[in-house]
Amino acid sequence: MSQLLLLEDDLSLIDGLTYSLKKQGYEIDIARTVKEADSLWSGGKYDLLILDVSLPDGSGFDVCKKVRQVSKVPIIFLTASDEEVSMIMGLDIGGDDYITKPFKLGVLISRINALLRRTKDFNGAGTEITSNGITVLLLQGRAHKENTALDLTAVEYKLLCLFMQNPGIILTKEKILDRLWDSSGNFVDDNTLAVYIRRLRTKIEIDPGNPQMLVTIRGMGYKWNITGGDGGA
Repeated sequence: MSQLLLLEDDLSLIDGLTYSLKKQGYEIDIARTVKEADSLWSGGKYDLLILDVSLPDGSGFDVCKKVRQVSKVPIIFLTASDEEVSMIMGLDIGGDDYITKPFKLGVLISRINALLRRTKDFNGAGTEITSNGITVLLLQGRAHKENTALDLTAVEYKLLCLFMQNPGIILTKEKILDRLWDSSGNFVDDNTLAVYIRRLRTKIEIDPGNPQMLVTIRGMGYKWNITGGDGGA
C-alpha cells in the first residue's frame, strides 16, 4: 500500500482529497504548513508527495528543494497559478507533475497512479545501467559519469534513464512525454521538453552543441547513441 504526504492548507480540499485517496487504497498523512511537512518527511517514508505551492509559511517549492537533496520520490505540485514560468520552475527544481486548481479529483488520482507506476517501472528495470562512460544506479536514484556524480534534476534523471534503457531506439517526442508525464500532462510541450534535453546534454556531453550520445533524429525524435557521431542538436 502506497503512503502519500499531502501538503495543503485548504480544509475543504483536504477533506475531499483524503476521502478520495483513502477510497483508492492509499494511506495519507496531512501537513498544513511547510514546517509540518518538513517534520513529517524527516520522520517517515513516503512513496509520493502532493505539495501545494502557496502555504502560510512558505511554498511547496521549498519542501521540494529540501527533499530533492536526498530523494527522488515523485512530487506533484498543486497551484492556483497557470503561469508557464511557474510550471517550468516547479519542474526544474525537481517536480514530476503539476496540476492547476480547480481540478477534478479523478484527474489527480490518475496522475498519482501513473507516477507511481512509472517509478516502479524505473526501479524495477535492474539495479544498474552503464554506457558511454555513464552509470545509473537505479536503486539509489543516482548517476555518475566517469566516477563523478551528475547533478541532475528529477526530470533530467528520468530522461537519462529512459534513453539509456532504450539504446539505439528512436523515441518520438510523443512517446517521451507519454512515458514521463502521460499524455494528459498537457503543460509539458515540445518547447519544454527541448529545454530539458538541452540541460541534460550540458551535463553529460563533452560538447553539448555537438552531442554524440543524446542525438536528435530530424523530424522523428531523439536517440541514445552508444557509438556516437550520428546526430546533431
